[in-house]
Amino acid sequence: MKFFVLAAGLVLAGCQTLDNKYYSINHNHAAAQQLVDHAKNRLSRDPLIAASFVNINNLSESSALGRSISQQFATVFTSNGYQVFELLLRKDIYVKQDSGEFMLSRELKDISNSHHAQAVIVGTYAVGETRVYITAKVINADSGIVISAQDYSIPIDKDTKTLLLR
Repeated sequence: MKFFVLAAGLVLAGCQTLDNKYYSINHNHAAAQQLVDHAKNRLSRDPLIAASFVNINNLSESSALGRSISQQFATVFTSNGYQVFELLLRKDIYVKQDSGEFMLSRELKDISNSHHAQAVIVGTYAVGETRVYITAKVINADSGIVISAQDYSIPIDKDTKTLLLR
């Protein structure tokens, strides 16, 4: 019996190590929770808009990874009591390439106003050799001012590679 308990413990410990090694929504959920925690005193309960995270090297391009990160951020904001409208890769959001600052277009302001959205969750990702580097921001929909920001990275594994290709 002792052998069985020891073997089961080793198997479970090994599974935990493997789960931590591979792409996990835990990274995205933790970063999103940081955004919520930093922004909660500056946000009301009015709705937010979640946009697909885009490739920093091509701001009109996203991937399954960028879309899923956006969805996972929306999950955390929703779990914290915020209403979230989603936009899957719209050209309403862009980054001014010269300065790297997030800007909001007139269309996004119109969309924000029509949904009474107070802010937008946006993000970019950059693909390195072994990690994907992600920047996420909550931006005031009227002023374009960053309310909260978070930088983090996730390891590149087979799942991440597949999500980047789609």
